[in-house]
Amino acid sequence: MDATPWEGRDRIARVLQTLRMRGVFYCRSELTEPWGLEMPAIPDSVSFHVPTVGSCWLRVDGVDPVELRVGDLALVPHGRGHDIMSAPGIAPSPRVDRLPQQYIGPHYSVLRHGGGGRATQLICGIVAFDDPAARQLVRGLPSVLTVRADEPAMASSVRDTLRLMADELTRAQPGAEAVATRLSDILVVQAMRAWLAHDPTARDGWLLALQDDRVGTALEVMHAEPGRDWNLEQLARTATMSRSAFSARFTGMVGEAPMAYLTRWRMNLAANRLRDDRATVAQVAAEVGYQSEAAFTRAFARTIGQTPGAMRRQAMSEANPS
Repeated sequence: MDATPWEGRDRIARVLQTLRMRGVFYCRSELTEPWGLEMPAIPDSVSFHVPTVGSCWLRVDGVDPVELRVGDLALVPHGRGHDIMSAPGIAPSPRVDRLPQQYIGPHYSVLRHGGGGRATQLICGIVAFDDPAARQLVRGLPSVLTVRADEPAMASSVRDTLRLMADELTRAQPGAEAVATRLSDILVVQAMRAWLAHDPTARDGWLLALQDDRVGTALEVMHAEPGRDWNLEQLARTATMSRSAFSARFTGMVGEAPMAYLTRWRMNLAANRLRDDRATVAQVAAEVGYQSEAAFTRAFARTIGQTPGAMRRQAMSEANPS
């Protein structure tokens, strides 16, 4: 039995409502033909590009080049490197972060580059998701997600968000980066909403599982109560299935076994707490369902690739560089 349409949509809506990003970098580019820019790969990030004057071409390996015109919005998920250029055949220059530019703040710059011909202006951003639900959602996005200015999906609210962002970053007022980051939250959610509504390929993998009446229910209770002492039998009961049937259905739709998924989810939540909060390792361990700090440390290191203490020290070092 499939989920009723509104149940599946409600679960996705709840994920979209929790999306929060941190701005890694924003750049306003003033470019003149001919020009080409290489955008570096940045793990666990999403890049977006919006032409505000003129047009450009976006190229990602394995995908046909995409032309972007004024008001079009393109997302490049998965942290992939890519090229932006004035025409499809233009070779990219050295990486954009190695070109001279005017730094308005630590996370915002103005780039002027090109050969002196026809002008193009771009607003570009790199944002990252810390929330595990957001990361899971982003994994399901296509290599390039484009929302056209003249498409019905590009509602007036999306255009208004783009205008506000361009205004904030062009005028460089105090707090512009913070405002741009909040607008990025809205912009990326609007792009994802348009994709979910209009692209049939959005209905597979984790998103399909989230909309499933059995697996989706189990996913939601894991997300809501990650510190509960879950076992396979309890999760199967939540999904009103036998353990074997639930495990097979869950693994087939999500791509990993239920308890492995729960562990990874817990460790991602713990990593966020260790980066941003002053909670002790023991407190974080208890919050995600571990009574033993040693057991939590082993699971964390196995899943994340470093110990909780090492992550805490790294976060403190990044927050207070010498």
